[in-house]
Amino acid sequence: MSNSSSIRHFLLLALADTRQLQLLHFCLFLGISLATLLANGLIISAVACGHHLHTPMFFFLLNLALTDLGSICTTVPKAMHNSLWHTNNISYSACAAQVFFLMLFLAAEYFLLTIMCYDRYVSICKPLHYGTLLGSRACAHMAAAAWASAFLNALLHTANTFSLPLCQGNALGQFFCEIPQILKLSCSHSYLRELGLIALSVCLGLGCFVFIVFSYVQIFRAVLRIPSEQGRHKAFSTCLPHLAVVSLFLSTGVFAYLKPPSISSPSLDLALSVLYSVVPPALNPLIYSLRNQELKAALRKLMSRYFQKH
Repeated sequence: MSNSSSIRHFLLLALADTRQLQLLHFCLFLGISLATLLANGLIISAVACGHHLHTPMFFFLLNLALTDLGSICTTVPKAMHNSLWHTNNISYSACAAQVFFLMLFLAAEYFLLTIMCYDRYVSICKPLHYGTLLGSRACAHMAAAAWASAFLNALLHTANTFSLPLCQGNALGQFFCEIPQILKLSCSHSYLRELGLIALSVCLGLGCFVFIVFSYVQIFRAVLRIPSEQGRHKAFSTCLPHLAVVSLFLSTGVFAYLKPPSISSPSLDLALSVLYSVVPPALNPLIYSLRNQELKAALRKLMSRYFQKH
């Protein structure tokens, strides 16, 4: 019998058994992470350098890109290291850090997506009050509240999870440190505290989801009342990317955590974990840049300026 104080490291799930497949997974993760870093880095640079993009929508998009960069950098580098060096160890402190930062960036992304929904709601349903409701100070306060709430949420979950006594070994059935996998190692009923925190987080997340659904019902009702087809198309073009990102984030995360135990398997769990932790950060910038003409123009200007200098 061992407890958490005697555990110095955890064993992560290997992505593949054969050396060839491990190297293939390394190359795939390398390509995805480089594409994610480049795409989100370009969005951050374009918004920061383009003065005409200093609007609430692009301010929140910049914050969203930061969460995408953070979440991809939290899980993928360690998985790449393990695949390349044919190991599956992660130290106790590194595992705790991975849990904290993953919870921080995922929660911040969800809160920011909720705020961005409010931005779209005010822009379309209350355009005359947009400058008042979403001034620069209000936007800064909302972004700060999202990050602070995510930090507190991550701190509570991490502290509670790693205070539990662990006596079921140290092998995690995941390629990164994940709270449900760590709870499986607990030998105490005190894990119910963490389940209570998870239930509280689910209630908070459900409240954000209800707000998003209600806002989009109002948005679509307002858009359908716009007389001109061009006006409707412009309104939809600003909402659809956000709706696509919300749908991708929620569908992958909810199915990964709330799927029936009867259909659970190591390979399915692994595939779902990649879907909710790796795929959204890679696709989010693609979704936004493809639909937003202002952002595409700013990116072209940024790239042309870079190549002129070099």
